[in-house]
Amino acid sequence: MQIICISRGTSRAKKVAERLAGELGLSCLSREELVEAAIQEGIQVSKLETAMIKPQIFTERLALEREYYRAFTTLYLCERAMAGGLVYHGRTGHLLLPGISHVLRARVVEDENSRIKDAMNQLGVDLTRARRYINNVDEDMRRWVHSMYGVPWEDAAHYDIILNLNQMSLKNGADALTHVAQLPDFQMTPVSTKAIEDLRLGAKARLFLARDDRTKRANVKVRADDGIITATYLPHDAGVKDIIPEIFARLEGVREIRATMATTNILWIQEAFERGAETFRQVVQIATKWNAAVELLQLIPGNEYWIEEQESGASETAEATMTQNPSILENNGGIEDDDEEELSCEDRGLKSMLEELAKLGRSGGGKVVCGGVDRILHSIDQTAAYSLVVIGDIFLAKGHASRMRMARQLQSYLSDHVKAPIVNVEELKTQYLFSKRDLLRMLGYFGLVVLSFALVFANQEPILKFLSETGTKAKFLSPIAVFLFVPIFAYLYGNIAKSLMKLIKME
Repeated sequence: MQIICISRGTSRAKKVAERLAGELGLSCLSREELVEAAIQEGIQVSKLETAMIKPQIFTERLALEREYYRAFTTLYLCERAMAGGLVYHGRTGHLLLPGISHVLRARVVEDENSRIKDAMNQLGVDLTRARRYINNVDEDMRRWVHSMYGVPWEDAAHYDIILNLNQMSLKNGADALTHVAQLPDFQMTPVSTKAIEDLRLGAKARLFLARDDRTKRANVKVRADDGIITATYLPHDAGVKDIIPEIFARLEGVREIRATMATTNILWIQEAFERGAETFRQVVQIATKWNAAVELLQLIPGNEYWIEEQESGASETAEATMTQNPSILENNGGIEDDDEEELSCEDRGLKSMLEELAKLGRSGGGKVVCGGVDRILHSIDQTAAYSLVVIGDIFLAKGHASRMRMARQLQSYLSDHVKAPIVNVEELKTQYLFSKRDLLRMLGYFGLVVLSFALVFANQEPILKFLSETGTKAKFLSPIAVFLFVPIFAYLYGNIAKSLMKLIKME
């Protein structure tokens, strides 16, 4: 079951996709067909398109329509792909299939002059209008992708291969993609099979909610993992709590249903989860304070080509190299030895941790990711409202120094791609949790503030006399004294306020 998604950067990409599908014996699906199916479903695609292009008219109702569209198109692509493989050509269909490692993500492009000539021939317009048309199409696509998925459309990091047709025929372009599609990296594995089954079930569950009059106005996020469906909803949608299990009960393949009320999500990345661990207590404490759902991501490092330190100062070079070229963290796809892939991607406390979070009403679902940092980015829903990403214990097979360095590299890379604070366990404790150390610090600062007030009020006459002197020396010394005292006092008082806000859960 092969899945190839082609992003059309030129009108000739359609012919490349059709030729590729013919050579591989796969069905071919265009965005136009997908949109037509969505319209038949009753989704207001035209209004959604207009709202994406003109975001000032985007409403909460259209945001729900967007979720409806995402669920329907994801389910449609999954079912077409599971029926025997698929070549899809449109804008960015691969973003509807996050976490499925064997999807080949291709982009077919041409230079602007070639596209303008094609537009002139197809539309019968002059050069100026053709150029304006091409620019408008690109801008509309850019806004659509950003509004729908929260990522830049033209970012090369979102594609496995970019095919330039300037000096390549359609036949050769299709042949090139055919050879790439047959590489082991893009063949189905047990892990990717489970990923697409989970994605299909989650999309179908969300679609059921959108079709039901009782829940179609509710903002509900749905995830599925091995037959366990987790639904998170906002406080003002608390009325759907008892309706969700009733709707999901009609779904085939559902083993358990978990409904959690949350205003935001916390993503916790770790290699192995333990319910009694200190990090678990800390994450749950923050989630409770913020009324957040905790989403788990179990990272199992594959056969990555990590850069090891060869000499002093090599860690900075390693970090820069990884940031510029995240592909160095990729594994071999796991297709050569399925037994090894299965062994490395086994559950390491994820399910038991999800069960514990479900008991606490904080479960936001979870998934296992095998491989490098690219796999993480593909698995993260960029449209999700993450307030915090916590990087726990990872790279456990490495020594302490290497583990810390690699964790910092991952933190740095994710900071450039995820719109949320990225913190490690130590930063989690110092920035978001009130500890005994914070209490002692607050009392110390409070004592210094009280002492400052006492000294000022006890020495009012000398201070006023010093500030009111008219001599040349006094004119310089009094402003300097005020200039030094005010920032110091503000610093002391600000730290008290910061600790107090953390104590009363308003950080």
